[in-house]
Amino acid sequence: MENICDWENCKKIGEFKAPLEKDNSKNHRWLCEEHIKLFNKSWNYFEGMNQNQIEKFLKSDVTWHRPTQEFGSSDNYFNILWNNALNDKLSFFSKDSNMQNLNGRQLNEKDKDAFRIMGLDFNASWPIIKKQFKTLVKKFHPDRNAGNKQFEDKLKKITLAYSHLKIIMIRK
Repeated sequence: MENICDWENCKKIGEFKAPLEKDNSKNHRWLCEEHIKLFNKSWNYFEGMNQNQIEKFLKSDVTWHRPTQEFGSSDNYFNILWNNALNDKLSFFSKDSNMQNLNGRQLNEKDKDAFRIMGLDFNASWPIIKKQFKTLVKKFHPDRNAGNKQFEDKLKKITLAYSHLKIIMIRK
């Protein structure tokens, strides 16, 4: 079934969609080639918006107009992933050390788990942590392991542990 152009007094075939509203809804009308060109020349999505509204729209466009949470938010995806990643239930990273602090800073369980996952002593320096991270990335990268999901999951844990260690090293 062919659509007729929705422009007043036009009987040509409407082949092109034109939005009815600015809200990116699926509501549209059909226009012929001549009238879609006229429509496009006069269409201004930001018409009727003030500068603050335009800036707010553009900022929201960066995240596809979806709500976001602060990184430290308890329901943040990376926070949830990190909390789950450090549960080493299968004891892949069971290396332990008697050290309980990092340069006088008391380590919590997440800190200790991050060191364990990286296969490091609790008192490892930042250069050692970076070197170990590079070694582990090379070892567990999916491209080197035929895309094996187990290695991919292990690399995710290692990356999260490295990110955590980077943060605690900055804080010290």
